[in-house]
Amino acid sequence: MKIEGVIFTPQKIIPVPGGDVYRAVRLGDVGFTGFGEAYFSTFVPGAVKAWKRHRVMTLNLVVPVGSVLIVMVDTRLGSVSEGGMEVRTLAHSDYGRLTVPPGIWFGMKGLGLAPSIILNVADIVHDPDEVDRKNQDEIAYAWDSSQ
Repeated sequence: MKIEGVIFTPQKIIPVPGGDVYRAVRLGDVGFTGFGEAYFSTFVPGAVKAWKRHRVMTLNLVVPVGSVLIVMVDTRLGSVSEGGMEVRTLAHSDYGRLTVPPGIWFGMKGLGLAPSIILNVADIVHDPDEVDRKNQDEIAYAWDSSQ
């Protein structure tokens, strides 16, 4: 199911001798609401980080190295996709930016055989008081069946 407000935007990988350039976000891109901070997170293969929901922050996620499974659940009252779940893998093979609006629960899992890196270009500076968290077992998803 497609969740209202979640946007996948294909991004360019520009071949350059000596190492490619991976575009992440540009001013004026659909879904980009402004810059607050950018940060990287790493995932070891099989690691699950779940569940978080930002009440204010819009996420703009890209995976330039490795492969990360992202599971999103919409619990926003009145949303067209209320109660829906969307699953997407971010990786080099389908390189792009995933925009996740506030109010969406999400969890992530490192895939593959090597560590992965995910970049978040957030529209606000991280504020731990605007984040809600749940334990991995509080939202039903079969992480073990995800490759």
